[in-house]
Amino acid sequence: MGCSSIIAPMTTVLVAVMVAAAFWDGAAAARAFFVFGDSLVDNGNNNYLFTSARADSPPYGIDYPTHRPTGRFSNGYNIPDLISQAIGSESTLAYLDPELRGQRLLVGANFASAGIGILNDTGIQFANIIRIAQQLQFFEQYQQRVGSLIGSAPAAMLVNQALFLITLGGNDFVNNYFLVPVSARRIQFSIPNFSRYLISEYRKILMRLYEMGARRVLVTGTGPLGCVPAELAQRSLNGQCAVEPQQAAAIFNPLLIQMIADLNQQLGSDIFVGVNAMQMQNDFINNPQAYGFVTSKVACCGQGPYNGIGLCTAASNLCANRDEYAFWDPFHPSERANRLVVQAILTGTNKYMSPMNLSTIMVLDSKE
Repeated sequence: MGCSSIIAPMTTVLVAVMVAAAFWDGAAAARAFFVFGDSLVDNGNNNYLFTSARADSPPYGIDYPTHRPTGRFSNGYNIPDLISQAIGSESTLAYLDPELRGQRLLVGANFASAGIGILNDTGIQFANIIRIAQQLQFFEQYQQRVGSLIGSAPAAMLVNQALFLITLGGNDFVNNYFLVPVSARRIQFSIPNFSRYLISEYRKILMRLYEMGARRVLVTGTGPLGCVPAELAQRSLNGQCAVEPQQAAAIFNPLLIQMIADLNQQLGSDIFVGVNAMQMQNDFINNPQAYGFVTSKVACCGQGPYNGIGLCTAASNLCANRDEYAFWDPFHPSERANRLVVQAILTGTNKYMSPMNLSTIMVLDSKE
């Protein structure tokens, strides 16, 4: 009787260990990948929300393998998809996707939501979106779910060894500071002071990720905000990049790189890696023909000047060859432009990646 009472629990433990090992081995081929941020990296979370910030109707997804809209603000793959391919993993599912369960959880998750920013009041016009504090709460929930699946220690290891991507800042300028000619934030702050305020808040978000176990985090700043077709349509003179949004991006991005360097020094390790998205996009915006684009001013899908007014819909103008356009819609790069950005993330010099590129990270981490 005494033996059986010991054997039964031991058998249960062994079965649990074997189940956890089976899950773990299935995911061991590639590190997990976690994504936080806005529409540049949203893989479809907003499809499950009552919000106008959605990309769930044609022609979005026209060049995706299914040729159907997926919730990605792209004609095809977006930056997280292409990073997943680079690290040898399948694309992360949106956290709200009901298919994200079981072994699929071990691939990672995408918590991003179109319309959000660093600040909680960014994107209020979109109503029901997953602001960054909620994304971090979902990540806590995710860790509990994985802990229940494979055990708390393996779950913590999965997170520590994972790659993270966070993309924030653009909406804080476009959909907050510059949204209307006289905004509350514009009254409160000059552009330099608003940029510094955003950086101080971004730092808190990054520290929270670190406290939750993140140890390799790609951190992007804004793109060249004044050069997107939407800004050209509303603010440009003679097709030149809009001055104030460009000024904001030119101030914000160097401050972000400096903040990351300071944070890494404080933590004693290169936890955070700055992704200079502005410089990456400036290359093909300033010289589109050198990168095989016909134009970097006109969006492939849209209406009005530069196809930069309103949303991309089935009623919009649509270009025949998306690979010839740097911008897919008034705000978002085309898949081909995203590929150029991810190539710079992978192999770019410190002009683009600070303190190191993703290929270097992968080599260093493979030796640990």
